[in-house]
Parts: sequence; structure tokens; C-alpha cells
Amino acid sequence: MMEWLGAFGAGALAGAALLIGAAVAWFVHVPRDVVAGIMAFGSGVLISALAFDLVQEAQETGGTGPTVVGFLAGAIAYVTANLALDRVGARRRLRTGKSKSGSGSGTGIAVGALLDGVPESAVLGLSMVGGGGVSVPILAAIFISNIPEGLASTADLRRENRGFRYVVTLWAGIAFACAVSSLLGFALLDSATPQVTAVINAVAAGAILAMICDTMIPEAFDRARALTGLLATVGFLTSFTIHQLA
Repeated sequence: MMEWLGAFGAGALAGAALLIGAAVAWFVHVPRDVVAGIMAFGSGVLISALAFDLVQEAQETGGTGPTVVGFLAGAIAYVTANLALDRVGARRRLRTGKSKSGSGSGTGIAVGALLDGVPESAVLGLSMVGGGGVSVPILAAIFISNIPEGLASTADLRRENRGFRYVVTLWAGIAFACAVSSLLGFALLDSATPQVTAVINAVAAGAILAMICDTMIPEAFDRARALTGLLATVGFLTSFTIHQLA
């Protein structure tokens, strides 16, 4: 029972970072240049996490085939969700940062947080199978990257005149989904084949990369410009160092 609670708690902790980022953006006036810098940093963290914790793990456990299939599936799922949102006017935006139809990129980042957060959290729970405890590199990478996702998305949602209840419900729902996903990853994937585990890892990685390229880096570059690459590099090295030291 304690192990089940531990798996749920690990997912909840990772998901709570989204709420922390959202709270900062809601209650503190964060300049758009700062938000852009945080998005650039978060992009680097996510790239490192998907490369060293997700794709590498998928390749080592399940081989190339499942890794490729899962990676493409994750990217396609994210792009498909964004196209559906575009059709209903929920995510259209201009590159100047001003939105069409009263909406911007905040919803797009939230979709990415959900699509990569659920399989990421399942992997987090799966890392606890066998009594080895939670994977510190994966937990740290998810937590660090979730803060700028929550902050950047909420900053955009505020500019889109979304209400406080909407924002809290959105992120609380995603955080809860991450906690449940971690629990299910621990409870249901214990007997999963290496190929299934690889697909789950790769789905998260594909969704992350698609979200970074579609939303986070373009939005960061609009404001941070020349610093975008440097901040992304620092984020990458931060996550990579945690991975190496853990």
C-alpha cells in the first residue's frame, strides 16, 4: 500500500510543479521577456530529459522499432490535438504574441503538458517497480521542466483573459492526471513487456519534442531573441548534470 501511495505521490509532486509555475505567473507580474527566457531554459531541460531519460531508455529496453513507433505516435498525437484546437479557434496566435479569436499559445502549452505529462508520469511510476524507489533524474527533469510550462502557459492565459477558476481547474486537472498516471504505471506496467515500456517512454519523448518546436522555442525566440540558444543550452546542461550525478 505504501508503495502505491509513493507512486501516486511522485506523480503528484511532478504535477505540482505545473501549479507552482501557474501560481507564480498569476500572482506575480512576470515580464514577457522573463517568461520567454524561462521558456527557452525549459526547452533545454525538456530536450535533455527526452534524449537521456526517455529515448535512450526506450532504445535500451525495447529496441529501435518500438522507440520509433512510440516517438512518432507521441508527436502525431500532439500535432493532431493542436490542429483540432486550431479548428475551434482555441489556440490560434500571431507570432507577435497577440492572439486571434481572443486566444494564444497558453492552451497549446497546456495540451503539451498533458500529452507528455501522462506518459512521463507512467514512466515515473514504472521506475519504482521492484522496490528500487523513484528515478531521481526523471523526477527532477519532469519537475524542473513543468515549472516553466505552467508559468509560460498561465502568463499567456492571463493575457487571453481566462479566469482564475479556469486556470486552477486546468492545471489541477493535469496535475491529478499525472499523479494517477504514475500510480497506474506502477500498478499496471509491472508485467509489461520491454517493448510496451519502450513505446510509453517514446510517446512522451515525441510529444515533448513536438511541443517544444511548435510552441515553446518559437514563443521564446519572439522575445528572447539572441539569448534563446544560450538559455536553452543552460537548461540542457542543468538537466544533463542531474542525470549524470543521480
